Amino acid sequence: MEGLNLVSTFAEFKELKNIDRPTMMSVLEDVFRNQLIKMYGTADNFDIIINIDKGDFEIWRNREVVETVEDPSTQISLEEVSKIDDSYEIGEQYTEEVKLASFGRRGILNLRQNLSGRIMDIEKANLYNKYKDRIGEIIVGEVYQAWRKEVLVMDEEGNELLLPKTEQIPSDFFRKGDSIRAVVSKVEMENNKPIITLSRTSPVFLERLFEQEVPEIFDGLITIKKIVRMPGERAKVAVESYDERIDPVGACVGVKGSRIHGIVRELRNENIDIINWTSNMQLLIQRALSPAKISSIKINEEEKKVGVYLKPNDVSLAIGKGGSNIKLAGMLIGMEIDVFRDLEDEDEEDVLLSDFSDEIDEWIITALNNIGCDTAKSVLALPVSEIVRRADLDDETVAEVQRILRAEFEE
Repeated sequence: MEGLNLVSTFAEFKELKNIDRPTMMSVLEDVFRNQLIKMYGTADNFDIIINIDKGDFEIWRNREVVETVEDPSTQISLEEVSKIDDSYEIGEQYTEEVKLASFGRRGILNLRQNLSGRIMDIEKANLYNKYKDRIGEIIVGEVYQAWRKEVLVMDEEGNELLLPKTEQIPSDFFRKGDSIRAVVSKVEMENNKPIITLSRTSPVFLERLFEQEVPEIFDGLITIKKIVRMPGERAKVAVESYDERIDPVGACVGVKGSRIHGIVRELRNENIDIINWTSNMQLLIQRALSPAKISSIKINEEEKKVGVYLKPNDVSLAIGKGGSNIKLAGMLIGMEIDVFRDLEDEDEEDVLLSDFSDEIDEWIITALNNIGCDTAKSVLALPVSEIVRRADLDDETVAEVQRILRAEFEE
């Protein structure tokens, strides 16, 4: 009964964990042999027969019949054998069955513990290998537990996956039982335990969503050249088609936005700009900063910087809410973009900064002039954070300058 109980325990493991038959048999035999070595000093002269289907096993010990025993582990005396069966002669092989009961309670307990450990190790390795091959793939799981720093997700086989807070879209909110879609971003072994990390903020997640929603991308007719994201806020996706008959932007958007709407909903209303990719850098910059209209562009390849000149009304469009448009455009082209007001298109109602020298220190006016902001409206058109970054001024100073300038137009 002990033997049946032992093997049936691991038949359950096999059924639940999908461990293949050869591996299971190999593990069982290996653990039995290790236990035999502890008991008898060797396992070379033992035959172990395992029948997984029936849930039983047999262990047979083979010893040579000799006159005088020199090695008790591999030899047995003729005198001892004759007490059992007097038909044996010296030099013959004597075989006897080893019952599990002879292992003793402690030996059986060790067998169970060792088998459990080996099975768990195999399962961990299988899980690691399975998900290592699925990095970059979207999986659908169920939220099992939601904590402050991470969400525990269960896949269809009951495996535990983690979605850290840092990999969640800022407006994500999950409850136990919710269905969730995310991309496998990282698979690691920590303390012999596989840790599978998911992500909803990775550009790869957005790319896979497009592959699911846009057949032309899945089929390779349209290629996604680059994706940059500010998760939950805005994203830019550059696409290209090698077939002139296919409009890549139109295909991604779909009729009346039918294809893009599903992606936007999944990303919590993230604003997605789709642009036609081009190897012409100036044209790519213009498309990346859309809807702003650029008057001229100056590219510094050595410093990886781009200066774009726009009409006053287009400055805020180029920068975008919180600077999102200009940041993503810079990430897309791989250069830092600085926005300048087009001085050739002087606004008659605008006022030069130099006219405020009685209220604003000269060194501040000079710092603003150096970044192309020489008039009141050009300063007011930029967010405080952008001016702080480019002019190397502190937040309080820039905010006070904008207050002074704003008061001029409110009078």
